[in-house]
Amino acid sequence: MDDMTGFLRLVWRDLHLAMKQGFDATVAVMFFVLTVVLFPLGVGPEPAMLARIAAGVIWVGAMLASLLSLERLFQADFEDGSLELLALSPLSLEVAVLAKILAHWLVSGVPLIIAAPLLALLLGMPSDGFGVLMLSLLLGTPVLSLVGAIGAALTLGARRGGVLLSLLILPLYVPVLIFGASAIDAAINGLTARPHLLLLAGMLVAALPLAPLAGAGAVRQAIE
Repeated sequence: MDDMTGFLRLVWRDLHLAMKQGFDATVAVMFFVLTVVLFPLGVGPEPAMLARIAAGVIWVGAMLASLLSLERLFQADFEDGSLELLALSPLSLEVAVLAKILAHWLVSGVPLIIAAPLLALLLGMPSDGFGVLMLSLLLGTPVLSLVGAIGAALTLGARRGGVLLSLLILPLYVPVLIFGASAIDAAINGLTARPHLLLLAGMLVAALPLAPLAGAGAVRQAIE
């Protein structure tokens, strides 16, 4: 079995399990929607204010929703021994980690991207920001999954792993939040969003090879 075949099979396995349980995708999207909907109740229904904070609200909601399902990324396989089998299989552990990250993003990240325009419309975001909103989430949410996977691997087997995971990962999410929201604000205000989007793309390019390596190292340490 070559790495590509094993990679695709592992992605399909995780997607099948996630769809069968229906937990991660449903909870992430519902949390995202509720977080965004609650903001108007807290800050008031003034359209100008909601439009001004829409970009930040949507990105904060997406960041927290992505964090919700990270603890389960490796935990179930760790508890039932599947991670040990993956480590002993012909498929390299780095490729296996990347496959699990991709499955996590497809289940948790893609639904957020689909739901985001409706929530932006609810907050009264100007139409100039919709395209950049989608593009920033398309570049930024994979970074959230990649960086989050490192924290999920580092906290495997730890007591109160969810709390520790949040403390480890949230500070690392801040640059993605800043540049994602700034790109949308720039587009709304008639400025170019290109620098912010390029920085998000650079983060993705950097995280794509580094996160599986770091995650695989942490998984090996946890199962030894």
